[in-house]
Amino acid sequence: MRLSRLHALLALVLAASAASAEERIYVLDPGHTYPSFETDHVGMSTWRGKFNESRGEVQIDRERGTGQVDVAIDTRSIDFGNDALNEWAVGDQFLDTAKYPEATYRGKLIAFRDGAPTRVEGEFTLRGVTRPLTLTIDRFKCMPHMIHKRDWCGADAHATFDRSQFGLDVGKEMGVDMNVTLRIQVEADIKTDKKKS
Repeated sequence: MRLSRLHALLALVLAASAASAEERIYVLDPGHTYPSFETDHVGMSTWRGKFNESRGEVQIDRERGTGQVDVAIDTRSIDFGNDALNEWAVGDQFLDTAKYPEATYRGKLIAFRDGAPTRVEGEFTLRGVTRPLTLTIDRFKCMPHMIHKRDWCGADAHATFDRSQFGLDVGKEMGVDMNVTLRIQVEADIKTDKKKS
């Protein structure tokens, strides 16, 4: 009897070990994920805005220190808090959302520290142009959801890029700073567990 109990205990330990060695997949919560940006306005002030619609997944193995990110942003959902500016921004002089309705970011989670990634190395596609872009992760945390009790992760990240490299060079001839700071607040819910190969 004791031997069978020992076998059962070992089986539980092995099962728990296998579970911890699984890659977990999280789906971005669109109600708590808003890519935002800061950009120069003719050298007079810093304009800020956000995109109201995005979707994506994050795969992560915190034990091995690996993972990847796949995010799509609906560029038609740009929001400066100014209706006239929003209408201009989606037009063909700037984002041309009729032709390029999405911006995407795909990258690998790297530089893990205590089970948490500190950077993402990937590629950003905007207005049909793809360039390398590294995100710095300022904060990363996973825990059981306080209400729903499911696995839940959140992060804050940022990066700076030259918008003229994506064909968005309006104002450059007037000396407007082309650098844009992208800030991402993201929360994601567990989708499923995926066994490692």
